[in-house]
Amino acid sequence: MTVLVTGASGFLGRAVVRALLERGEDVRTFQRRPSGVPGAQDVLGSVTDAAATARAVDGVDGVVHLAARVSLAGDPAEFERVNVGGTATLLDAAERAGAARFVQVSSPSVAHAGDSLVGVGAGPADPAHARGEYARTKAAAELLALGRDGTLPVVAVRPHLVWGPGDTQLVGRVLDRARRGRLPLLGHGAALVDSTYVDNAADGIVAAYDRAPQVHGRAYVLTNGEPRTVADLLGGICRAAGVQPPAWRVPAGLARAAGGAVEAVWRVRPGQDEPPMTRFLAEQLSTAHWFDQRATRAELGWTPRVSVDEGLARLAAHYRAA
Repeated sequence: MTVLVTGASGFLGRAVVRALLERGEDVRTFQRRPSGVPGAQDVLGSVTDAAATARAVDGVDGVVHLAARVSLAGDPAEFERVNVGGTATLLDAAERAGAARFVQVSSPSVAHAGDSLVGVGAGPADPAHARGEYARTKAAAELLALGRDGTLPVVAVRPHLVWGPGDTQLVGRVLDRARRGRLPLLGHGAALVDSTYVDNAADGIVAAYDRAPQVHGRAYVLTNGEPRTVADLLGGICRAAGVQPPAWRVPAGLARAAGGAVEAVWRVRPGQDEPPMTRFLAEQLSTAHWFDQRATRAELGWTPRVSVDEGLARLAAHYRAA
């Protein structure tokens, strides 16, 4: 098969490309800069460019769509253009090219309205109540993709808090904030959260691609299925890199209020970097979000192969070798 992977210059995208190549697939990638994965055929461009997207999907058997605008803040119109408009452009091109399956890589944040998620499955994506422009537009994109399910089988997967060696999003941000003394525990840091080691997330996405003809029209959350407290997860990541874990605490309600205030200021006078706190980030660090994985594992025929502890050991080895 020839599989098109969008967003393959990103951390998870590269892992998906490597997983597909390792089992002998022909992989074409589509993003604005080279993927850097040996053996992949890179096509450079943006999913917001209809002509470039059409060239990228020409002759492919299926699509794995990871490309997205990912940030805690930014221009709402840009999130809409890339995450919603780009998904629509890619779906149109895939349908015209006769692709046989389409995997929409989404996020559990599409169904998170600020309250705890405890042992739940993949609830409906809800743009109206999702927190922040990223979650809102990813929710709209997931609904758009699943709404196209038909002659083109579409399945959505939501990997949760993906991390591992080389990650500049979760791991990179945690370590940067910890080094600068800007990583507090909200409340007691006792909220239970799921996370997903990168190899497991890539395997789960590939499993969804394989099973799309049988499970199309559905959304699945992917996690390790090993909830840890926020304090344990952040502490484990920090210790793996030789960084002091967070030790100071901020009341969760105060952090949420502060995050809302920062968002209001950022909309008027955006900074050059990510905002130090947002309401969405405060909610993620202070509420439980762990998921029932029984349907995901049974219907996708997938089981995580790297435990959280093994993942942390690999992360530590990565930093020792750096």
